Amino acid sequence: MKVLVNGAGIGGLTLALMLHARGIPCEIFEAAPELRELGVGINVLPHAIRELAELGLLPELDRIAIRTSELRYLTRRGQEIWREPRGIAAGSDYPQFSIHRGRLHALLRDAVHDRLGPGAVRLSHRGTGFAQDAQGVTLHFENGTARGDLLVAADGVHSPIRAQLYPDEAGLKWNGVMMWRGAVETDAFADGRTMIVAGGFTYKLVLYPIAPGSAPGRVLMNWVVTYRPGAEGSPAPRREDWNRQGTLDELIPHVRAFDVDVIDLEALVRATPVFLEYPMCDRDPLPSWNHGRVTLIGDAAHPMYPVGSNGASQAILDTRALADQLVGGLSLAGYDALRRPMTAEIVRLNRLGGPEGLIDEVERRAPEGFADLDRVITPEERAAIVRGYATTAGFSGDQTRKRG
Repeated sequence: MKVLVNGAGIGGLTLALMLHARGIPCEIFEAAPELRELGVGINVLPHAIRELAELGLLPELDRIAIRTSELRYLTRRGQEIWREPRGIAAGSDYPQFSIHRGRLHALLRDAVHDRLGPGAVRLSHRGTGFAQDAQGVTLHFENGTARGDLLVAADGVHSPIRAQLYPDEAGLKWNGVMMWRGAVETDAFADGRTMIVAGGFTYKLVLYPIAPGSAPGRVLMNWVVTYRPGAEGSPAPRREDWNRQGTLDELIPHVRAFDVDVIDLEALVRATPVFLEYPMCDRDPLPSWNHGRVTLIGDAAHPMYPVGSNGASQAILDTRALADQLVGGLSLAGYDALRRPMTAEIVRLNRLGGPEGLIDEVERRAPEGFADLDRVITPEERAAIVRGYATTAGFSGDQTRKRG
């Protein structure tokens, strides 16, 4: 068996390592001319870190990332709504990591080069479509073809393989939210490993450190500010508007909507040399990922709103499930049956706000803040929102000592 992997992002590279560990040959094709360290911060949850640890990557993760210790939900004015331990602090056998996406990508790239060889990833190969028959599948590029037994589309939210499988698909769904994301070195707050999500339905702020800084007490801080200028179901921004460099004139009025005392948010944003703007988009779940010798993983299969720290984690879980399935042969039915319904439910819950639906609900009930949180929303209601999401996403075992 030879597997063709279209896309060398986090999902594609992790899949290559999973296949290699099981003795299954693969070739990875990437449209970009080089694999650069792009992006800002992401979180990878313990059930996904378990899979990376089994690939022997935990020591390197500890070197370049932060073990998240705690998550706090706050109002826009800094009133605390929920607090819970995360990862090891929550009783898991594995940590939750906050990490720069580019550094995780580089870690996986280097591991693939070391284990599969420096030529394992073929750059400047933009997959444009495929053809399959009883003997195999052919992946087409702008500059040639490749032949294998199975094709895995790991080519992201704009996947051309998905587009060929579902040419009449409605396309991206925008929830009306714009995100500004950046990272800059600053002084740590709390224990230097705490994650904060503040705000509500209209505005949200996310803060968490993603790497040690240049001196003790300093960290590389990831920040996200979101604002909802559009209505649910509005036409999605044009593709060329994605990854657009943000401007202070546009962002600072939204930054001033927050009053949290853990950090000087405006100073943090102004100190960030470059930050980017993105629309918050997903796609409707598909009726099937598998079509003969072709299947999908990661954002090609289930792009979801970035709430609940689940995008990269679910892609990693896809790779483990698919690699295990292929040990038994070419049948993909078990992979689809295991992963597609679960990720479809996460997409649905993320559209409702995911675990961050808790702060949305508090803002709806008490837009000016509260004197007694329990009178606004009971502890049982708060727990039901957060724990229900953790169970669906598959990491509820890591949330064993909640409080809030």
